Amino acid sequence: MKFAHFSHVWGKAAMTPAARYEQLWRELELCDRFGFDFSFCVEHHFGPLESWMPTPAVYCASAAAHTRQMRPGPMGFVAGLYDPIRIAEEIAVLDNVSGGRLEVGMVSGIVPSYFAGYGADFARRKEHLIEAVALLKVATASDGPFDFEGPFHRYRRLMLSVRPLQKPHPPLWISTRDPELLPWMARNGINATYVFLFPRREAAKRYADYLRQWREAGHPHKPRIGYWMIVYVDETDERAIATARPHIVEAGRRFLNAEPFDVPFEEQHRRLAEFFDRRGEPGEAEIFRQLLNFDYLFERDLVFVGSPETVAAKIRAAAAEGCFNTLFCEMNFGDLAEVDLMRSIRLFGEQVMPRLRDYEPF
Repeated sequence: MKFAHFSHVWGKAAMTPAARYEQLWRELELCDRFGFDFSFCVEHHFGPLESWMPTPAVYCASAAAHTRQMRPGPMGFVAGLYDPIRIAEEIAVLDNVSGGRLEVGMVSGIVPSYFAGYGADFARRKEHLIEAVALLKVATASDGPFDFEGPFHRYRRLMLSVRPLQKPHPPLWISTRDPELLPWMARNGINATYVFLFPRREAAKRYADYLRQWREAGHPHKPRIGYWMIVYVDETDERAIATARPHIVEAGRRFLNAEPFDVPFEEQHRRLAEFFDRRGEPGEAEIFRQLLNFDYLFERDLVFVGSPETVAAKIRAAAAEGCFNTLFCEMNFGDLAEVDLMRSIRLFGEQVMPRLRDYEPF
């Protein structure tokens, strides 16, 4: 198993964005000290009640400056909001800034307001994602000027002024459980991630096919499959539950504000659940409906909360059920006090990770 510090960079009413970012760097410094493998952040826009991270390239540069071992990355660039050559240039510079530690996540994007705000093409967002990956591969494989023609962009005799340290480019991840994208990702050696909202048993079926297709493609190593989860560790189960409960509920409330709606919050919540029903995903719709119900989430291990022994056991069981080998730990959520946050990171690093380092779910 490997472990990532993962952050939405939730907005906090008692903090300015500047203070929130300073806290984030303190988190990463502590995680780096305890041997976390990765640090990732989201790219979210126009939702100050939810996330304060619209610029993942800035995150990656600062994360690299505050750590020595962890591999930072976006999770991920919303490909359809960029000219893809810009993503390639950002990746090349960030890989050098980080000393060759960069990981690169991309996403197609699921929040329509992000695309509307940028005047971007939401309907064809998956095609934009595939084009961005194809352009990156061409640009980084070329020693001199290159040409590229995709469905949306055409380039003639361009050349990257800075080339990535990692050859041909840093490792790629895409956050998706889309059955149409996963075979393409497996063929192209792209790691995958998914979130706790997608039921693990359903995810395991899709990722079993992805693993088979990865092996058939002949890649020399296993893929990394990431799983995003809120994590809180304390000295005892009782103390962990009492401390985390209100902040997990608040995190759910902020998560539901990722898409601005001019309707009451309850109506917004209902609409989002119905969106997954319409997509034919009743399991995800049910989790969405219960997103503010701590007991529902806790009893079904949709949050990892407890003592080090309890959390390690929950992670092991969930990884076997859900076919993931990298845990994306959202450790700063709601309005959790920094003293509790840092204790949780320390206990996780000292007592949870060592119990799972040698565990291989697949």
